[in-house]
Amino acid sequence: QVQLVESGGGLVQAGGSARLSCVASGRTFSSYAMGWFRQAPGKEREFVAAIRGGSGYYVDYADSVKGRFTISRDNAKNTVYLQMNSLKSEDTAVYYCARSSRAYYSGSYVPSDNNEYDYWGQGTQVTVSS
Repeated sequence: QVQLVESGGGLVQAGGSARLSCVASGRTFSSYAMGWFRQAPGKEREFVAAIRGGSGYYVDYADSVKGRFTISRDNAKNTVYLQMNSLKSEDTAVYYCARSSRAYYSGSYVPSDNNEYDYWGQGTQVTVSS
């Protein structure tokens, strides 16, 4: 069983920064893609960013966060990060990290659909005040 624990959320002023962390249990962390998703009140959960396994060379971002958010991973620490800069009020949401259901993907593909992830954390609240 894989457990994911997020941390780093909280109250941030608009224009500010925050870094989310997600620590995963298990010995095969490095092989799997990891993703960040978010869910705002009254809205469906949406994709934010994802990083492929291994070196994490392949990444993908939602258009709404490109240029502001950066996803990275430290396989030695079983941890994936989401650095969030230039935060906006519309970034307010509960942020979830997730592990992909597959260990390997071909080419440069990065999974970005909810259905491609099978383990989820409990979520961490990020509130951006304007």
